[in-house]
Amino acid sequence: MPLLAIVYFSISGTTETLAHAVARGAAEMAEIALCRIVGDDIVAGRFRNARLVETIDRASAVAFGSPTYMGGPAAQFKAFADASSDRWSQQRWASKIAAGFTTGACAGGDQLHTLTYFSILAAQHGMLWCGLDIPGGEDPSGRNRLGSQLGLATHLVDGALPQSDLITAEYLGQRLANMVGRNDRVGAMRSTFSPSP
Repeated sequence: MPLLAIVYFSISGTTETLAHAVARGAAEMAEIALCRIVGDDIVAGRFRNARLVETIDRASAVAFGSPTYMGGPAAQFKAFADASSDRWSQQRWASKIAAGFTTGACAGGDQLHTLTYFSILAAQHGMLWCGLDIPGGEDPSGRNRLGSQLGLATHLVDGALPQSDLITAEYLGQRLANMVGRNDRVGAMRSTFSPSP
């Protein structure tokens, strides 16, 4: 089974709840590595957790998660992203499938900017982006409640994540795992039909 690394920072537990929902959605089709960024990973302002980065090296897919703070990802997530530049210079994560999820204080709390940041980070690494294919406001079960096609954006309602957002997170995990399977099959077909050197 392919490995899905879910790399996230969570301070209050909300983003962690989303990370676990993404994992549930992918669990039947992928091995899951929950990679939580913690304060001890940041030393003198620099992310230092070689084991977490090596997990991404082995993964076929990565889901990035962070709360949206002041219009972007948390500083702890950004420290991880900055430290990934060693992998970027070698394009070690190229062709992996990537997706993103975030939560904010308000429905219009600039979560899209965090998702855009994740997609640009993925593009820098040569990764392939997986968004949501659920038209916002059109799903009978209320998935993709805030209507973000780039990834999962949510916010707390009465102090809790809406069930529809947790279902959307599960769907994002399932979609990501499905795309890994398709990508692997295409890669296998290409190697079968590649002319000999």
